[in-house]
Amino acid sequence: MTAGSVDDGKSTLIGRLLYDSKSIFEDQMEHLVESSKRLGKESVDLSLLTDGLRAEREQGITIDVAYRHFSTPSRKFIIADTPGHIQYTRNMVTGASTADLAVILIDARNGMLEQTIRHSFIAVLLDIRHFIFCINKMDLADYSESIFLGIKNNLLNMAEKLKIKDLHFIPISAKYGDNVVEPSANMKWYRGRTFLDLIETIEIGRENKFQEARFPVQTVIRPYSSGFDDYRGYAGRVAGGTFRKGDEIIALPSMLRSRIEKINDGEKSILEAVTGDSVTIALEDPIDISRGDMIVKPGEIPRSGNEVSLMICWFNERALKSGRKYLIRSNTSETTCIVKSINYRVNMHSLEKDTRSLSTKMNDISNIVIHTSKPFFYDAYVQNNITGSMIFVDEGTNETVAAGMIMP
Repeated sequence: MTAGSVDDGKSTLIGRLLYDSKSIFEDQMEHLVESSKRLGKESVDLSLLTDGLRAEREQGITIDVAYRHFSTPSRKFIIADTPGHIQYTRNMVTGASTADLAVILIDARNGMLEQTIRHSFIAVLLDIRHFIFCINKMDLADYSESIFLGIKNNLLNMAEKLKIKDLHFIPISAKYGDNVVEPSANMKWYRGRTFLDLIETIEIGRENKFQEARFPVQTVIRPYSSGFDDYRGYAGRVAGGTFRKGDEIIALPSMLRSRIEKINDGEKSILEAVTGDSVTIALEDPIDISRGDMIVKPGEIPRSGNEVSLMICWFNERALKSGRKYLIRSNTSETTCIVKSINYRVNMHSLEKDTRSLSTKMNDISNIVIHTSKPFFYDAYVQNNITGSMIFVDEGTNETVAAGMIMP
């Protein structure tokens, strides 16, 4: 995913990458040329490739997350182009929640800004472990090595506080293609890899993630048709581990045990299902399981309880306060909670924990403790991004007011 402050060139970088790697079709290019002329641009504006909304093109900003697919001989990519404006932080969280690599852009003229810190912090919070910091618009900074090194040092200090282990720095000009696909003739002092070469070769680690078996039940399948008179299957998406025919399982929250009789992928019977597979599981015993329950394996039962500590990104204009009641949705389960306490709010300038000003306002990130109306099962977010995350919904307005990541 690409992130960064407003006008740092996220959409232009993606457009340049697709253009220089010859991943744009002829009709797309014709449309870009026509749109650029219509908007009064002197040359082809490659950012229009991802900025598809009319409001985005008129204002020259990204509002919603734009996804673009492309591939090279080495790898397939899905790029989430996320907005830079602070009021669209919720969209940035959405794009980052499924990403393995964060590309943070910085305008060489402005250096590291609050949004740079905010987006980097959110990416770390969402357990993204690989970062590329692109110092963009080097053409407007005379391709200066000293400016690049100054910004790099500031970013290194921030990365040390955030404990980012795998990070890379590239000086680029997205508008003219310097160090995007081809090495720049204007920055011969940079001897590192180009942006495309780096994203093609970077090793994405998934250690300690999705190891334990998790199958949140989405719905119960009862065909009521000939040939399926006694069939009862539990449909959902495997959120962790592997399930095989014959495996012993435990149904949560009832703690009843059974074995897997069959696994179906549509009408096809399969022997095993792995993380990410959408399947239907049938059991040997008629256990009462419904939407919101979870199927796991013995010895791999997740944590459970009524009190949960988590980090939240607050999206709502109405500030969060202790004692308020919200509906929470985690996987397929749903329950209500009360915010028991706000422990601290993260200062986005210093990255320090602010324990004095606890009022959590729109786009703030805080650590809170909630008390749920009933016990529920969960994992830490760093162990399983699916069973360790939740959203908060205002019951009165049905607005999604926050995203939460459960702490270890």
